[in-house]
Amino acid sequence: MNRRLRIGLLVVAGLIAAIIVAALVAMYAVLQPERFTALLQSQARASGLELSLANPASPTLWPKPSLELEGITLHGNGGNAPLIVAARGKLVLPWRTLLGGEATISRLEIEGARIDVDAVSAYLDTLPPRPSTAGAILPAIDAGFRVSRSTLLRGNRLLLSNVDIDAGRLANQHRFTLSIDASTADEAPYALDLATTPSLADGVLTLGDLDVDVVGKDRFSAKLHGDATWRGGADIGGSMAGRVTRTDAPPYDVVLGVTPANQQDPLSIALKIDGEQDHADLHLPPLALSDWWAGMQAGRPPTLPPVQGTIDATQVDVGSVHIKGLRVRATPGSPTPASTAAAPARSP
Repeated sequence: MNRRLRIGLLVVAGLIAAIIVAALVAMYAVLQPERFTALLQSQARASGLELSLANPASPTLWPKPSLELEGITLHGNGGNAPLIVAARGKLVLPWRTLLGGEATISRLEIEGARIDVDAVSAYLDTLPPRPSTAGAILPAIDAGFRVSRSTLLRGNRLLLSNVDIDAGRLANQHRFTLSIDASTADEAPYALDLATTPSLADGVLTLGDLDVDVVGKDRFSAKLHGDATWRGGADIGGSMAGRVTRTDAPPYDVVLGVTPANQQDPLSIALKIDGEQDHADLHLPPLALSDWWAGMQAGRPPTLPPVQGTIDATQVDVGSVHIKGLRVRATPGSPTPASTAAAPARSP
């Protein structure tokens, strides 16, 4: 190699090294990890939460400007048990940040999180109640977020594992998407995909062009389309229709309607199912169902759920319970439904 070529290579190597050093200096000087950490903590504090990190955030430029987070813990103000504990996280930043633009976050990613349902419920109980006459709201989320390889717990009891949540930006008149994948405690995998265009005007929130897809791997898939409205409080209405496809049984059509509460009647859900051999026409009061389920969980004497309507099914499988020839007639005058179903038999 002649002397001129060696000098040229040294000059190129020097330029590359200078560019790398300059990029690193710019990354720390412009990104300023402490200001974005403070931004995230201030946003959490505004919601009554306290965010802490095990180590200071570290910046990176590839594939996008971002800050790597380690040892994330999120507490409610005054709460003992953390709501969320995550091994790692990332704040993805817009490229304009490198040019000294506004400190904004375009995406939040969390990996290996443990989410405690009891702690989250306790935090929600501390929030001030909204007046019953208040209209609907749309909590804007400027940044999309991703939660991966996480678990959902109730205290020390596992509810869901392998939780993966991917959500886009939530804003008025902007198409919002949400995907959730998880496995139950018995390792049955499920997936939920939701897409809608929310619109908030004069205290009324409309979820237009609402698509909901639910899949139980190797068992069933459900696709529903419709819309929903919320005017505040229990004033919720909606209508959806679609089809449920089952792996080992014929499909059936589903129509779902939600009637808002009024001075005489509570919030009600009407569910109609029509298949080749299975039919159901039910009215479900969600608040009464919630109280019934809470009582069952608390060890109250078992009772049938507060459901009105009719069910005719050749076969019903719920977990390990297998029922053949189910027939139910529940009228408003008889809160305890009458059933002529065959005795339940546990599947092997």
